[in-house]
Amino acid sequence: MTSMGVLAELEAGMAELSTPMRVYVAAGRFTDPEAGLPELAARIRALLAAIAADDAWRRFLPGYAPLPVPEICAALEPLETHRAASFLAQVAAVDLIWPSHRHQPVESAERAAARVVSLLGPGAGWWTNHDVECGAVNGLTPLFDSLLAGTDGEHYALALQIADD
Repeated sequence: MTSMGVLAELEAGMAELSTPMRVYVAAGRFTDPEAGLPELAARIRALLAAIAADDAWRRFLPGYAPLPVPEICAALEPLETHRAASFLAQVAAVDLIWPSHRHQPVESAERAAARVVSLLGPGAGWWTNHDVECGAVNGLTPLFDSLLAGTDGEHYALALQIADD
């Protein structure tokens, strides 16, 4: 599959995981052929800025500015590739505050997440703002948030669920 074909399918898969006002997604292609974690963190920062500008969240984030790229990099924990699809489906489907509430059917989120992970391939790097071992979260916003970000070095996929109680 061509790079443009991967990008189109990646964007479509991530769009399936998006939920208005709760789960924000982004997918794209890096311009730098040697893209690494700082470039991925810059894309995360752009997604955070878009959320902060969204009318639905602006009132909850007065004066908020996304963290600088080095601080976003420091907030990220690696996630093993074999755990990426299930974690991505959880970010898309399961509410952060009310886990019994679903933003979308788990089965459809699992299918879309598996497709996204397969598009980035087995060598992709995945990061989250969760310490998977202890359950702690390195918040990227002053609200509740859960992020999964992946890249194969050429393409990237981001999903962030945000909530306020």
